[in-house]
Amino acid sequence: MVVKNLGPLILASLLLVPWPLAFANDSAVELAVGGVTFTQSQDVSMEEEVLTITPEIVTVRYRFLNQTQAPVTLTVGFPLPELDLSEQDVLYAIPGSDPVNFVDFKTKVDGKAIKFDVVQKARLGAKDVTAAIRGAGLPILLFGADVQARIAALTPDVHDGLIKDGLLIPAGSNEKGEQIFGPAWSVLTYFTRKQVFPAGQTVTVEHRYKTSLGASQDTILRKALRNSDGMAEMLDRYRKDYCLPDDFFGGLDKLAGGDPANNAGLQERRIDYVLKTGANWAGPIKSFRLVVDKGRVDRLVSFCFDNVKKISPTAFEASLENFVPTRDLKILLIGKY
Repeated sequence: MVVKNLGPLILASLLLVPWPLAFANDSAVELAVGGVTFTQSQDVSMEEEVLTITPEIVTVRYRFLNQTQAPVTLTVGFPLPELDLSEQDVLYAIPGSDPVNFVDFKTKVDGKAIKFDVVQKARLGAKDVTAAIRGAGLPILLFGADVQARIAALTPDVHDGLIKDGLLIPAGSNEKGEQIFGPAWSVLTYFTRKQVFPAGQTVTVEHRYKTSLGASQDTILRKALRNSDGMAEMLDRYRKDYCLPDDFFGGLDKLAGGDPANNAGLQERRIDYVLKTGANWAGPIKSFRLVVDKGRVDRLVSFCFDNVKKISPTAFEASLENFVPTRDLKILLIGKY
């Protein structure tokens, strides 16, 4: 078993790990996605939360109780991570193809599918530049293989205007040696709606979305790499982020062997979940259950949490009562994909 059960949570911050140069070109950075958020209310309590995380899908089911004798209306939101498109050397792990709902978010209330209002904005520093981007005919989330084609299709006046306003910045050169440009703005996306909680009744809210799976074609935790000079600080960060127990390395060494080359074809996957966001209800979560399923028996998994037990060949469970989330969750998976 490679999930370490520690007393206090030992989760590190969500700062991105500075990968060694050797891995920089084949790593996708996971997005720290979480659950729904609510406006502050001391009238509505969270009776139950069941969170299930797999390499493919994240599902969360909440059961809320309106403790008062009158209906309560709250704003329910689902914020997606802010994406800084100016970070040209960062490959975000965007799991969906929709430029707005790029995690394929879906939700139900009391078993019925509902729709959220979608808000997506472009920001350059503190300035809202949404109108300028849309006015140029570009999508707010400009990503994918056709970025340069979309920019090249702009008229010269529009293209030059975006450069002048700082919305397009140099992004290297093409095969002809010509200067090319890329987006300089950040993208903020969130879903929102008004939800009525009837007096004295429970409401079940369930949502699911595709997992943003950070990926590397190798792992620095292989013995041949982690014992290299200059890797002590990186290894220490992994231990703190994922609470790596000693038997994790034993299991990894059996899978990977000791050769410098990654002959076993092991890859690394990382999942970030924003657990603490949205704790605006009355009191703690009365019943909380976490299930992490690694998907294959020959994969290794490690994360920091209390009361973890193995419930199947691939799944681990943690159950807590009167739980107040104060930190976020980071999950490490290593194996074949």
